[in-house]
Amino acid sequence: MRKYLHSAEATEQFGAELFHSLPSKCLIFLYGDLGAGKTTMVRGFLRAAGYNGIVKSPTYTLVEEYTISGRKIFHFDLYRVLDPEELEWIGIRDYFDQDSICFIEWPDKGKGYLPKPDRIITLKPQGLARLLNMEYGS
Repeated sequence: MRKYLHSAEATEQFGAELFHSLPSKCLIFLYGDLGAGKTTMVRGFLRAAGYNGIVKSPTYTLVEEYTISGRKIFHFDLYRVLDPEELEWIGIRDYFDQDSICFIEWPDKGKGYLPKPDRIITLKPQGLARLLNMEYGS
C-alpha cells in the first residue's frame, strides 16, 4: 500500500487507522530518516487507543511502554544501538512474547535479534509531504 501524507495530522490519522486494523499482537518495523514522521504515526495510534499523555521518541530510553485499556504497546527506537547484541541485554524477546503491539524504529540496528515483522512501514519525504509505503511481513 502506498499513500501520500500531506501533513503531520495526516500522519497521525494513518496511525489511528492502524489502531483499528492491527491485531492485538503485531510487530511493526518503521523505516525513515530522522524527522520522517515515525513517532508522529505512533502518536496517532496511541491517541486512537485512548492515550492522552505526551508521546516522545524513545531515542534515549530505547523503549516506551504504554498500557491502554489492558493492551500493551511498546515503542522502540534502536537508533543509538551500536551492537545488536545489546537487545539481548534488555530482554527484547520478552517484549515479543507478550500479547502486545511493538513498533520498532531503526530495525536494521537489531538485525539478527529481531523476529520477522508483521508489517513494514516506510516513510520518505516527498517535497512537503511524506510517501508512506506499507508491506505485509512474512
